[in-house]
Amino acid sequence: MLCWQFDLTWSLFEYHLERLDAGDFLWEPAAHCWTVRRGADGAWVPDWAETEPDPVPVPTIGWLSWHIGWWWSVTIDHAEGRRPRERTEVSPPGDGKAAIEWLRGLRTAWTAVLERLTEEDLDAIAPFPWGRDPEHTVAHMAAWVNAELMKNATEIGQLRLLRAASAT
Repeated sequence: MLCWQFDLTWSLFEYHLERLDAGDFLWEPAAHCWTVRRGADGAWVPDWAETEPDPVPVPTIGWLSWHIGWWWSVTIDHAEGRRPRERTEVSPPGDGKAAIEWLRGLRTAWTAVLERLTEEDLDAIAPFPWGRDPEHTVAHMAAWVNAELMKNATEIGQLRLLRAASAT
């Protein structure tokens, strides 16, 4: 069921990924927004605050792409038994095709994780995102990935549609 749900979520996300162009990634839908910017060294850096601001900034597609890449990379690290990367260690590839390919690569890595999970694995206590809370299993973690991806895919889709509508 988790694999089916993930595939459904991904197919809905792919609908938007196939239609994104480079200009969509850095389009700022509001004056108060979070995006990704080139740092002094040329690397892309996401806007960030340790405490969530009020009001919450509207994210750009570039920022949302990084956000997906960040939480998904860390989740895969946990699932594979690796030391999870820190937020600052997950750099966005920027805008356009590189970001899309990065996300598709994470999909491939996550699919491999899902395919190797046994019933026993799914019943184990999840290492992430709740810590080692005995109430949350690896199955919960996989369901969380599906829900988080659906939320972020919806946000990206809505921003893409708003940008297209505002251009006409």
